[in-house]
Amino acid sequence: PLCLAACCSAWLCEAQTEFKRVAEENVTLPCHHRLGLLEQGSLDIEWLLHISETVQKAVITYSGGRVYDDLNEEQKGRVSFTSNFLAGDASLQIISLQSSDAGKYICKVKNAGQYEWARITLKVVEKPSKPKCWLEGEMLEGKELSLQCRSASGTAPISYRWQRLSEEDERAEHLPPNSRVNISNPGQVLLKNLTQMSTGLYQCVATNEAGQESCVLQVTVQHAQNIGMIAGAVCGVVVGLSLLFLVVRLTIRRKEKKRYEEEEAPNEIREDAEAPKAHLVKPSSSSSGSRSSRSGSSSTRSTANSASRSQRTLSTEATPHLTPPQYGQRPAERREPVRAEPGSLAKAAAPAVMLPAHSRAFQTV
Repeated sequence: PLCLAACCSAWLCEAQTEFKRVAEENVTLPCHHRLGLLEQGSLDIEWLLHISETVQKAVITYSGGRVYDDLNEEQKGRVSFTSNFLAGDASLQIISLQSSDAGKYICKVKNAGQYEWARITLKVVEKPSKPKCWLEGEMLEGKELSLQCRSASGTAPISYRWQRLSEEDERAEHLPPNSRVNISNPGQVLLKNLTQMSTGLYQCVATNEAGQESCVLQVTVQHAQNIGMIAGAVCGVVVGLSLLFLVVRLTIRRKEKKRYEEEEAPNEIREDAEAPKAHLVKPSSSSSGSRSSRSGSSSTRSTANSASRSQRTLSTEATPHLTPPQYGQRPAERREPVRAEPGSLAKAAAPAVMLPAHSRAFQTV
């Protein structure tokens, strides 16, 4: 029994191996046994994956003459026996490796009360993802520029290396003398006191034990004087456009104001204009119409004519008309002349009327 235990211990030591593979590759985990020559109907083969000390899951098994390879959902369709497992080769093949496939695998073979097993550690490494490159700072002469590089995924540790590429054949070259690598963050390079010599292509290479990926940046350093000229030209154009817009706006407003004044001028009523004065003519005037003011308006002439007609009427009523009495009638009494009311248009008194001689003789008969 002691000899058998020693042999089993030696077998286990020889079976313990370690494999390291890159993700997306294939791997074969070896497991050889000598129990297939015994009773084939009682042969059992089992591959287990230890996730932790207390948790494990079956990968693939052979029992009762049947293979079960769909026990693990994550590895379903990617695991199989590589050879004639009945004859003694129960090796496990895994295709398209993933990070979740890493761990400790145990191969157990049992037949007719005898056991054989193997322990294998599988490490799956993932190369860095294509890094992202970006710039921070101003690409102007005398300024400082920061080149940044970072991979989103990949098996640690990941190292970063910046290099300059030749514009002719894209051959890797050393960084300019004014560049400094950030020790705490190798993915960052500082380009201080930029000059025209700093212009060019810069490449960042991310590397780990599984492989490498890279990205490229274009750096173009510009003259500060050129930037000032461009900024001045832009400002000049903006100011010119603003002035042009202001002139056009003022012109339009002036035209609108002039048109408004022309439309409103005929409708204005001047309150300070003096009303026309009427010129009154004395009743003794021989022709009131001819002595009217020529510069007066038509309303003034109308007023003067009305006043003349009124005066003539008053004069006619004030003068007594004596007619010879007919036969058998008494002579008519003398009527007193009618005096004009004060305030009438004719300010002067009516002239005295002389009685004819035959009227006086008629009255004495």
